[in-house]
Amino acid sequence: MSDLQEYLRYLVTLTAVLDPFLAIPIFIGVTATRGDEARRHLAGVVTVTVFLVLAGAAIFGESLLNALGASLPAFRVGGGLVLLLMALAMLNAKVGEMRQTRAEAEELEAGEVSGVVPLAVPLLAGPGAISTTIIAAQTGGLVHRVGLLVCIGLVAVALWSLLRIAHRVGERISTTGLNIATRLLGLILAAIAIETMADGLKGLFAVLA
Repeated sequence: MSDLQEYLRYLVTLTAVLDPFLAIPIFIGVTATRGDEARRHLAGVVTVTVFLVLAGAAIFGESLLNALGASLPAFRVGGGLVLLLMALAMLNAKVGEMRQTRAEAEELEAGEVSGVVPLAVPLLAGPGAISTTIIAAQTGGLVHRVGLLVCIGLVAVALWSLLRIAHRVGERISTTGLNIATRLLGLILAAIAIETMADGLKGLFAVLA
C-alpha cells in the first residue's frame, strides 16, 4: 500500500472514529445556555484537546507498547475489537458505552462537567481514536509520524469548523439526517475494524497468513 493510500485510510478511519456528527447534538446540549463567544471558545478548547491527545498517541504510542510488553499484532486485534464495538453502536445511531458511560452522560446533562471532559475525552479522542493512531504510527519512522500529525491536524480543523457551526447545523439538519451520517461512518468503520483484526490475527498466527 502506497504512503498516500495509507494516509488516506488513516484520515477516513480517524474521521469515522471521531464521528463529529455524533458530537453535534451533545455539543449543542452542553452549550445551549451559553453565548456565541463561549461556544466558540469551547469548540476551540475541545479541538485542541483532541489534537494534543492524538498527537501524543502518535509520538509516544510505540514507547507505551514497549513498556507494556504488548506486541503490535496483539494490539491490532484489541484495537480492531474496540473499533468494531464502536461501529456497532454507530450503526444503531447510539453513542455507545465505549465512548461515554451512562454516568458520564448524566454528569454532562447535569452541567457538572465543563464539556471538555467527557466531550473531548473520551467521547471524541477516546480508546478507538487513540488505538487507531498508535497502530498507524507503528509502520514508519519520524517522517511518517509527521505525516500522521498533519492528518490529525486536518481532521482537527474539520472538527473545529463543524463544532463552531453546530447550532446552525442542528437547526438545518434533522436528528434523522445526523443519524444517517453516523450510520454510514459506522459501516465504514466496521469494515476497517474487521480488516485491522484480520491483520493482527495474521501476525499472531502465521498459519493464517
